Amino acid sequence: MHIWPVQDAKARFSELLDTCLKDGPQVVSRRGAETAVLVPIEEWRRLRLAARPILKKLLLADAPCADIAVPPRGQLGRRAPPSFD
Repeated sequence: MHIWPVQDAKARFSELLDTCLKDGPQVVSRRGAETAVLVPIEEWRRLRLAARPILKKLLLADAPCADIAVPPRGQLGRRAPPSFD
C-alpha cells in the first residue's frame, strides 16, 4: 500500500484513483498520520457485507454468531424481596 500525503492526493487525484484500481487500497495521510483509505468499490462492498451480517441471517443461523457469555439457567441466586418493616 502506498501512502499519499493529502497535498499529493488532492493534486494527483486521477493518479491516486488509477493506482487504487490497479494496485488496491491507497492510504492518505495528513500531517504524517494515516487518516483515510481509498479502496475499489467492489472491495468496499465485499468488506461491508462481511462486517455486518443482516439481522435475518443472525436470527436464522444454526449456531450462535457471537461469543456472548450467558450463564446457565438456575445458577444465579434470587434477590430477597425488600423488607418494609
